Amino acid sequence: MSEFVIEMPDVGEGVAEAELVEWFVKPGDPVREDMVIVAVMTDKATVEIPSPVNGIVTWLAGEVGERIAVRAPLVRIETTGDAGGARSEEIAETTAEVSTAEFPKLAPTVSDPVTPRTEKPLAAPPVRLFAKESGIDLAQVQGTGPAGRILREDIEQLLNHGAAPTMSMGGLTQKTATEEIKLTGLRRRIAEKMALSASRIPHITYVEEVDMTSLEELRAIMNADRKADHPKLTVLPFLVQAVVKAISEQPNVNATFDDEAGIVTRYGAVHMGIATQTPAGLTVPVVRHAEARGIWDCAAEMNRLAEAARSGTATREELSGSTITISSLGALGGIVSTPIINHPEVAIIGVNKIATRPVWDGTQFVPCKMMNLSSSFDHRIIDGWDAATFVQRVRTLLETPALIFIEG
Repeated sequence: MSEFVIEMPDVGEGVAEAELVEWFVKPGDPVREDMVIVAVMTDKATVEIPSPVNGIVTWLAGEVGERIAVRAPLVRIETTGDAGGARSEEIAETTAEVSTAEFPKLAPTVSDPVTPRTEKPLAAPPVRLFAKESGIDLAQVQGTGPAGRILREDIEQLLNHGAAPTMSMGGLTQKTATEEIKLTGLRRRIAEKMALSASRIPHITYVEEVDMTSLEELRAIMNADRKADHPKLTVLPFLVQAVVKAISEQPNVNATFDDEAGIVTRYGAVHMGIATQTPAGLTVPVVRHAEARGIWDCAAEMNRLAEAARSGTATREELSGSTITISSLGALGGIVSTPIINHPEVAIIGVNKIATRPVWDGTQFVPCKMMNLSSSFDHRIIDGWDAATFVQRVRTLLETPALIFIEG
């Protein structure tokens, strides 16, 4: 018998530690080669670490939510052969940021959806979070994914066709139950990021309404005539293009600020962060070099990144490095918002919903499709006048969308 030690691998350049998101084993469990034993997270990217050997788990490094330093012992496995220690560099290639579809080939066999499993159900972290929030025991769910993996659709199927909740015959009843939920993984990262931004950045929010009537007409024409391989255009690709043009005149908004060193870094490249809601929480995939993309290319890349973020397959590189961010709640955008800057950036553009409202044209009221832009700026770097000038330029471009396509 010998002991095989798996260390926390180097999961990304400059990363000193990673957070334990989920254990797939416990002490005493048998493991097989290539079986996923733990999921860790860093910079909003989930990394699954498999076992390189067969054996029995004898020790785990910590509880979910704890942070483990790179190269620190992570798992100890008792093997029958002379396994030695698994240095982190020996398993680095197998711990690359993987698709949530790339789960171990060896999975528990499920024969009955109502029979509890003897092994831990196989599901991605976002799916486990969705099941927990929905009050569903994954052991009761029949997985339809590869190797029996449980998909979000499997849980939704159970919710839609499962037993309906019972009600008290006596009418309304008091609810006294409480639940304490520890913030872990992506939810904790979001909380830390928002607290950091709100505590260290003095925000100034500027709101302006935009007449989107002409742009909506243009968008309808372009979508009707688009090629088969072109994605359907939403408002966001036009907004990205307008912001890129406005940045050429107000370059200070496309920057990051290191307040400890007192250094503002202004970028020529526009790496546009697009805040995206996912089952696990808010992520910000990045459209790189938006200044070099046309409207269709920009739309296609945004669709690709949004799908990767929602499915949990976005890489660390795709979720970091933005220089300015757009935040949109789509149809739920409300009338106005106060978006929090994506630290250490100095600006964020908030998009509110489009609504038809009466607008006075000088002689009469006419129906127009109006939308508010709610944008926040780091007031240490961006003065109010510059913030207003930037937003007004974006407004002009959106209200006269032909200008977006004119060079210079």
